[in-house]
Amino acid sequence: MRENFIGLIPAAGRGVRLGLPYPKELYPIIRDNHYKPISQFVVENLTEAGISHVVFVVNETKHQLVGYFGDGHRFGCNISYVVQEVRDDSKGGSTSPGLANALDAAYHLTRGKTVFFGMADTIMQPKNLFACALDAAEVEDDVILALWETERPEKFGMVDYESDGRVIKIIDKPKETGLTEMWGGIVWRARFTEHLHQCVYEKGIMDFAYIMNTAIADGMRFRAVPFQGGTYIDLGTYEEIMELDRKYREEA
Repeated sequence: MRENFIGLIPAAGRGVRLGLPYPKELYPIIRDNHYKPISQFVVENLTEAGISHVVFVVNETKHQLVGYFGDGHRFGCNISYVVQEVRDDSKGGSTSPGLANALDAAYHLTRGKTVFFGMADTIMQPKNLFACALDAAEVEDDVILALWETERPEKFGMVDYESDGRVIKIIDKPKETGLTEMWGGIVWRARFTEHLHQCVYEKGIMDFAYIMNTAIADGMRFRAVPFQGGTYIDLGTYEEIMELDRKYREEA
């Protein structure tokens, strides 16, 4: 039932590496003389799957992002915003909240629902990837990982899985590996939301790959859905932005 679906987009990073005068989620992709910010692509991926409620997790500086997307009606959905607060780590560790914390920050909105998660600085094809991933899932599956091939495994969470699609393990940013596919988008059901919340809120675990691997070890079913021939572009660095620009020029 689509009323139990919710989209989740973490956008609380401060974009230090790019040093832009605006949120990196608003980086312009100009095509056919029209402006589209990078984060609009994942919103469209979500609405393509029939998702009517999308949650952005932001930090306190993302006024321009909120100003662009507003309540979401111009994009065919309702949009909520959750502020991810900086952790007060008395043990002397990093105060950066991290991805797992960002995902759990929306727990009051995501609990009990099927969550569709994508990153705000990526372009993913096919456009209907979330619908395809859900269609490929079985009733017993708790988490469905959308996979793409990559030549840069050191940047991503690489996925080891069986021929029947059952995931064995996620190996995060390995320096060397024989694996060729990384996860880029995820669909998960309520059982994993509770596991994530327990790890982050109760145990203080912030390593998302570790959280996924402990879920697998605890008996949750993870399914891999590869998108061979699909596209996954991450705009986290200027090198990747230049690569995207080159790709679009070649297609023009």
